[in-house]
Amino acid sequence: MFNNFREFLSLLEGRGLLKRIKVPVDPQLEVTEVVLRVSQAKGPALLFERPKGSTIPIAINLFGSEERMAMALYADNLEDVASRIEGFLNLMKPLSLWEGIKVLTKLKNLAPKEKGNPPFRKNILKGEDVDLFLLPALKCWPKDAGRFITFPVVVVKDPELGSHNLGMYRMQILGKKRTAMHWQIHKGGRRIAEKYGERVPVAVSIGCHPVFIYLATAPIPYGLGDYIFGAIITGRQLEVTRTDIYGLLVPYDSEIVLEGYVDTRELVEEGPFGDHTGHYTPKDFYPVFHVEAMYMREDPIYTATVVGKPYLEDGFLGFATERIFLPLAKKIFPEIVDWHIPKEGVFHNFLFVSIRKSYPGHAFKLINSIWGMEGTSTTKHIVVFDHDVDVHNLGEVLWAWGSNVDPSRDVVINKGPLDALDHACGGKAFGGRMGIDATRKWKEEGVSSWPEVLEMKREIKDLVERRWKEYGL
Repeated sequence: MFNNFREFLSLLEGRGLLKRIKVPVDPQLEVTEVVLRVSQAKGPALLFERPKGSTIPIAINLFGSEERMAMALYADNLEDVASRIEGFLNLMKPLSLWEGIKVLTKLKNLAPKEKGNPPFRKNILKGEDVDLFLLPALKCWPKDAGRFITFPVVVVKDPELGSHNLGMYRMQILGKKRTAMHWQIHKGGRRIAEKYGERVPVAVSIGCHPVFIYLATAPIPYGLGDYIFGAIITGRQLEVTRTDIYGLLVPYDSEIVLEGYVDTRELVEEGPFGDHTGHYTPKDFYPVFHVEAMYMREDPIYTATVVGKPYLEDGFLGFATERIFLPLAKKIFPEIVDWHIPKEGVFHNFLFVSIRKSYPGHAFKLINSIWGMEGTSTTKHIVVFDHDVDVHNLGEVLWAWGSNVDPSRDVVINKGPLDALDHACGGKAFGGRMGIDATRKWKEEGVSSWPEVLEMKREIKDLVERRWKEYGL
């Protein structure tokens, strides 16, 4: 299908899924309003060819549909990607020495493929020549603190494990050579930075193969290695190359690469910023990223995203994570039938889970277990349903929730970590969380009897199916 970022854009355009905007458009606010209207209309990816103040085009809304999200991961739909995860998990259960050897061979083929002479080395700016204002960075919302790099793939290397971590942390431009690095307290980049102490080598890719962009947003199990996980979900090795100064592995097809270091001792007031929560996140202090080198293709394309109230592009990235990580969740919790992270919950506010209930209190056991997992520990509301509830159908969810829940019995509230962008919590990234058991209750759970759900006999359903045309309906 495609091998790199440029070919992905061509594929989208060839299928009528990318629209070129040929007139000048201002990256400050105007681009945002255009993207909002296109997103709400379920429209295409956009390429702004003439952003005001820059010669570099802006590609945006690349993942703004389920179709484009699946295409980015070499799949017809996201369930195909989940099937690859299942296949890999099955492979990790060798039954013999020979199968164990096959597993090791498979893992070797998952390692990233390192290549030299990447296209982004056509233009190299170092020292005083670095100028971040060459980029058409967006100011998305009127009260944003300034222009932000909103779609960066931030690369850091774990000094203990040797693996590379990809993260997506907004970067407020503070000057020609400095940005803030908004890695929050629960993020992998922040965790790795603490291992270095003061000076953390960092590289940032802007515009690259879409799988790298997805990986930067995904809650990949710590220590697995993001490039390895990318190979698992795409079924192919990822191509990387080394940066000049620190030798970090970055996407080979990167359009633009920034290389430098984060000084964890140097904090700067960052924000406010109009975020995916639909609110402005307030000012806070984050470390400074010092850019020592800036690499660009001869004709680079800048990638960006706009976040705000649902539904925007980030919602489809979140939906991909929901489907892709379901097989992993089932491996850990076999009782899980399905789960859903509704876009309206902006990733961390709601998680609906259906289970095959096996014993009294099963729902509460799962709720506490989910809060104990790193990737879901900051979920504010978890609601557990029986196996026959479609957790993607809001009507079924609300009916079961309303029918099966006695708040005095079926709700648990405790305290724990919350998303750092959650403005409602009482503390900073810490506050209350609620779990709800919306399953049908058993006698052992304090209910003497439970009414049956209405359901028509199977033979009557079949009869009506056969006679449907007779009814003239």
